[in-house]
Amino acid sequence: MNRLFILGLVVLIMASCGEQKTSETNETSELNLYTHRHYDTDKEIFKAFEEKTGITVNVIKASADELIQKMEEEGNQSPADVLITVDAGRLVRANQKGLLQPVESQILENTVPANLRAEDNTWFALTKRARVIVYDKDKVKPADLSTYEALTDKKWNGKLLIRSSSNIYNQSLMASIIANNGEEAAKKWAEGIVANLGRDPQGNDRDQVKGIVAGDGQIAVVNTYYLGKLLNSEDAAEVKAGNAVKVFFPNQENRGTHINVSGAGVAKYAPNKENAIKFLEYLVSKDVQGKFSSANYEYPVNAAASISELLQSWGEFKEDKLPLSKLGELNKDAVKTFDAASWK
Repeated sequence: MNRLFILGLVVLIMASCGEQKTSETNETSELNLYTHRHYDTDKEIFKAFEEKTGITVNVIKASADELIQKMEEEGNQSPADVLITVDAGRLVRANQKGLLQPVESQILENTVPANLRAEDNTWFALTKRARVIVYDKDKVKPADLSTYEALTDKKWNGKLLIRSSSNIYNQSLMASIIANNGEEAAKKWAEGIVANLGRDPQGNDRDQVKGIVAGDGQIAVVNTYYLGKLLNSEDAAEVKAGNAVKVFFPNQENRGTHINVSGAGVAKYAPNKENAIKFLEYLVSKDVQGKFSSANYEYPVNAAASISELLQSWGEFKEDKLPLSKLGELNKDAVKTFDAASWK
């Protein structure tokens, strides 16, 4: 009787473990994604991931700052598995706040170049955007352009357009200039840019291109992704603006053109960590990277992925290999530099 009782108890325990495992499996058949990105391409990619893996992707959209604040407030009760945002500075900020965790993945490490991910693997770049100079093709010759630093030349007085200092893309560009040239040189650069502005900073990158068409300036600093959006807009005026300018990749004779990214990290308290890693590995796969490029005009981080015809038409270029973690680490210094130069 005792042996039968013990045998029965063992069976019950095994059954209980089986039920627990099934329950855990059910709990991990989904993924909670906090994302700043808002593109139709992303929706299609998420759906394809669901169909391929059987993992349901629950999408929570908001601005990067709102998502980071939400994760802070939720603490260890946060349901977030993955955070996706744009700009390396924001990824570094999320990591500094303890909202991300390091992950082990040979796929991610082998696919994403070291300068495009955190040293501790808490975040990885998903796509690249080059911050370039665009110029009025009727009024400016490419031979007149060279580097970011040369934008302070007096010949550009009243002809330069760029976004405000509160813009994260400009803050990261400034951080890269501090990292490459030092704080004093960066301050002089900021002062030179302010002196050459054709108008007070306003609008987004697309508005800088539109400003060239409106006659407010002849050159502008923008992310390549925005020019792609203009050229493929359903608005004829935006297409006209995009066609009025050409792309110039600065600093090709030295460090290369400044690069920024959209990227992702696994949340510190991710309830579905394995699914989160699987999801990031999927996003850097060759086919998905090609979709990011063809539909959203971003450069892939996967070297094996195809690049859209539009991006190819702008030509190959040398990238600044500065580790992008520096953009976040030097963000406060960048903001101080802008303030000192009275960059609005």
